[in-house]
Amino acid sequence: MLKIYLSNEQGALTETTTISNGCWINLISPNTEEIQHITGALEIPPEFLKDPLDEEERSRIEKDGDNILIIVNIPSVSMDENNIPIYDTIPLGIIIAKNCFVTVCLKDNPIFHSFSEGKVKNFFTYKRTRFAFQILYSMATSYLRYLKQISKKTDVIEKELHQSMKNKELFSLLNLEKSLVYFTTSLKSNNIVMQKMLKSNYLKMYEDDQELLEDVIIENQQAIEMAETHTSILTGMMDAFASVISNNVNIVMKFLTSITIILALPTMVASFYGMNVPIPFQENPFSFLIAISISFVLSSITAIIFWKKRFF
Repeated sequence: MLKIYLSNEQGALTETTTISNGCWINLISPNTEEIQHITGALEIPPEFLKDPLDEEERSRIEKDGDNILIIVNIPSVSMDENNIPIYDTIPLGIIIAKNCFVTVCLKDNPIFHSFSEGKVKNFFTYKRTRFAFQILYSMATSYLRYLKQISKKTDVIEKELHQSMKNKELFSLLNLEKSLVYFTTSLKSNNIVMQKMLKSNYLKMYEDDQELLEDVIIENQQAIEMAETHTSILTGMMDAFASVISNNVNIVMKFLTSITIILALPTMVASFYGMNVPIPFQENPFSFLIAISISFVLSSITAIIFWKKRFF
């Protein structure tokens, strides 16, 4: 999908079909024809458009003549077959060409909508460096927003686990823990790229642009710390619940073993009185009641001992 936007001096954004100076070209999972069209029109290397389409592409900044490629990992959320959100990260390519600004991504993302729908203040498509930093800032705030969602979902699952130990809740916690690992890894690699942008001369920055980039780095660092904190909490919670489940199994097994021993005593007494050999009280008319009484006394004594030992 190819969309072209252009803003005027008042900041009003309009969608157009032609490539012009100062426009923003947004490519979502582009096909071969769209890639060839953009590379030919802007004279940028085809790799600049193809590399961000690789899900395993690492974050980096690269320069080729007047063209600058910035690849960062942005958060993405999708739904599984049970309508449960899955948090992941995907590469986003930001290309600052000679006269245009290009974004390339595999999937559509709310970050693009905030710009295309005019929700970002002081946004101009022709201010390319500032536009790049505004995207990075929106990316950092998106990480923080998704981390808060993960934290809330963790609290909900924790309450459910207190009531019932089911594999479903444990698998949900495992998925959230995996998402946090993806987030932490991507945030750290993004931070390296932003630090490099701040220290190098890849981009021409005014004082306001530099302040915005510093704000982005602060937000990104905050997201890293939050992700690491949630990861530690979730890891500890998983270990705790694993211990609780193991302890519950031990309690159940101890209870069942105690009941088995108590019920085995009457069976043992009945087995003795069922032998074809002389036994005590066999001629007594109350022999059956005597056997039942012996069984009851033995089981009761054993049950009292187990109860005092807190076996059940």
